[in-house]
Amino acid sequence: MHDSPDGRRARSAPVHPLHGRVAVVTGAARGVGEALARSLSGAGMQVALLGREEATLLKAAEALPGRSMCVECDITDRTALADAARRVERELGPASVVVANAGIAVSGPFDRTAAELWQRVIDVNLTGSANTARAFLPQLTTTRGYFLQIASTAAFGAAPMMSAYCASKAGAESFALSLRGEVEPDGVQVGIAYLHWTGTDMLAGIDDDPVLAALRRNQPRLARRVHSAAQVAQWLTRGIARRSRHLYAPPWLRWCQPLRPLFPALVARTTRRELRDHPGGAASSSGTVLGVGGRADWNSYRASRSAPPSDP
Repeated sequence: MHDSPDGRRARSAPVHPLHGRVAVVTGAARGVGEALARSLSGAGMQVALLGREEATLLKAAEALPGRSMCVECDITDRTALADAARRVERELGPASVVVANAGIAVSGPFDRTAAELWQRVIDVNLTGSANTARAFLPQLTTTRGYFLQIASTAAFGAAPMMSAYCASKAGAESFALSLRGEVEPDGVQVGIAYLHWTGTDMLAGIDDDPVLAALRRNQPRLARRVHSAAQVAQWLTRGIARRSRHLYAPPWLRWCQPLRPLFPALVARTTRRELRDHPGGAASSSGTVLGVGGRADWNSYRASRSAPPSDP
């Protein structure tokens, strides 16, 4: 508190609880990850952006209002993530917040999706989240920090044509719940964020599939609403500041938790109807990577698999 020029006492502006701390966000080149990095930076955090698209990642980092850095790396590569963790600690300090946001999705029938592509979704969304936790847990233990797993309402009720994505998000939720019990005695809190329809390029790919688009149209109006990545990032930032165990975007999703046992049956019933109405929809399509970020990861992965081995 200090005196204002006219002699009155003025209150100092409250300091945001995240101010000055270090955050790590994976999948930060675009979409929710980029928006969350911007929101956390606006709250006064120093932010490390991890992702696959180096030029896009650098552009996102340069646009942040606060101190930042970016590291291009594949979260399925444990060595690369360990190197990234060392860089973050060396350049910004130990992380207090780590957000496992990176994820890709594939739409299409299971039996028409290439096995390697299906496996890649699991590797990025589930194993990549575990790799991220493994790399940064020593720092979070030091700071008594917060690990946030980005999940999805896909964990509530699995949708057809997205078996890999739904399986990976359900697995990521279970991983985070297991991890929570292990690290809470060390002062580390684990949160799980459930995201619904968010305005990213992944959503545009879902709407291109007639069966998935019909399933979305059959949801109640409130549930069909698409929220911007910036709005979702604001909800997540508030939850991170509170070290929330569960975060919902939009917030009304919290009331769906008790209803989760009903969702698989409801989805199955709607699916049967839509597949009857679109008899050629599933049979004529093959597994397709959704979104620019997902395609960038898949293309980089295939390029690395086909590259000749480097000289020892």
